[in-house]
Amino acid sequence: MLDPEPDLSTRLLSHIDFTSGAVAAVSGGSDSTALLLLLKQYLDRTAPSARLLAVTVDHGLRQDSAAEAQAVARLCAERGIAHRTLVWSGRKPSTGLPAAAREARYRLLAKVARGEGMGLIVTGHTADDQAETVLMRETREEGVGRNKGSGREEGRGLAGMAPATLHDWREWIVRPLLGTRRAALRDFLRRQNVGWADDPTNADETYERPRLRAALEGDAGAQRVDGALALAARAALDRTQLGLAAAEVILRFARQPATGLIRLDPALLRAGEDRAAVYALRILLATSGGVAYLPDKARGEALFGRLKAGFLCATLSRTVVDFRRAGIFLRREMRGLPPAAAVLDAAIWDGRRQITLNDGNGALLIAPLGAAAAKRLATGKGDTTPQSLISAALAAEPAARQALEKPGSAPDWPASPGFEARPVVAPFARFLPSFDLAPARAAASLVGAPPVPAPPFAGHSAGRSWAKA
Repeated sequence: MLDPEPDLSTRLLSHIDFTSGAVAAVSGGSDSTALLLLLKQYLDRTAPSARLLAVTVDHGLRQDSAAEAQAVARLCAERGIAHRTLVWSGRKPSTGLPAAAREARYRLLAKVARGEGMGLIVTGHTADDQAETVLMRETREEGVGRNKGSGREEGRGLAGMAPATLHDWREWIVRPLLGTRRAALRDFLRRQNVGWADDPTNADETYERPRLRAALEGDAGAQRVDGALALAARAALDRTQLGLAAAEVILRFARQPATGLIRLDPALLRAGEDRAAVYALRILLATSGGVAYLPDKARGEALFGRLKAGFLCATLSRTVVDFRRAGIFLRREMRGLPPAAAVLDAAIWDGRRQITLNDGNGALLIAPLGAAAAKRLATGKGDTTPQSLISAALAAEPAARQALEKPGSAPDWPASPGFEARPVVAPFARFLPSFDLAPARAAASLVGAPPVPAPPFAGHSAGRSWAKA
């Protein structure tokens, strides 16, 4: 049974830094309602000046959703908590609705957090949610294993939800209830004389999660939940340790001799760290190609084996891998680059570059630099790196169309007129789980992306678990 005394909120929340305040995602269900009360209790006692904003996202998918948002607003008014309701407007997809709703929810929450100057979003995901997530992913990976051999995520997904996830390289999403069962939270609410709303879609077995939730009822289900949580803990540790090793590989063996071009020292192939090296290679392939997902493990291993066998030129994840005497080089292939198009401020171009317009008004016509301009720009650059490779990498970089159309000298790239292009680490740019902090930081440092914002954890005890990450 959950202890409603203040030490409960301290145990669950004291490791989080609330200096800049927090946005609490509150749907009106038991989990998020309990989270809200615990947050209020903790902040009133330890940081009364810290801002707390409860946000309810009304997805507009059910007739009762607006009334549920109003109920949350009333509870917040009674407790002296600022509240806001956001509505997911526009057309809803006919397939993949849960994923689309989740994406919309995080986008709206992040927009509010950004507007309020809060870098922290707190959600009420519980141990039950974690177990369900892990079991669903385990089922999918078993299916992939039967059909294709080695799955894309090589067990990474079995770590479940991370305690913290960086959204859009800016806001941290923190899940302090991942170690707490839903039944205990409901006991807490009953003792507080606070009710909650039950979303009927959580019992709609049309969807995968409700089907699994129903199957986990009873003693046998409880054992499956315990097993899934233990599996998640093991997988999280393995994923974190592999990420640390991959980060070391990137720091030791990778450098960027020119914009858009990564060089790997061939000594990497003989270092005896093949598992970490393959993982690092997959991360760098996705980063170079601007791809949100890592190439699957089987393809990464096959490519690494071919590199061990000798010189080659191959393509994987939109990245050309060119192994020659000067080293192993990675660059974006020319196929499939974006056509000339108007690009808005803060847009991600080709999955690799975030565009910042110097003017800040309207849009700018941007296109790939192209081979001719890149060849002129690359002349005289580089040390031992072949200029043909530098030119090929620069050709895939963004440039203002107006500059390209002017005759004469090459455009002054990357300080192109009208905009700046900052690298992004594609596989982690949208969502960066805390398991993957170490390789994300190493990749960001390598390509010149902005540093990863510090995780929102306070004190030395919290710092230990993130010190190497």
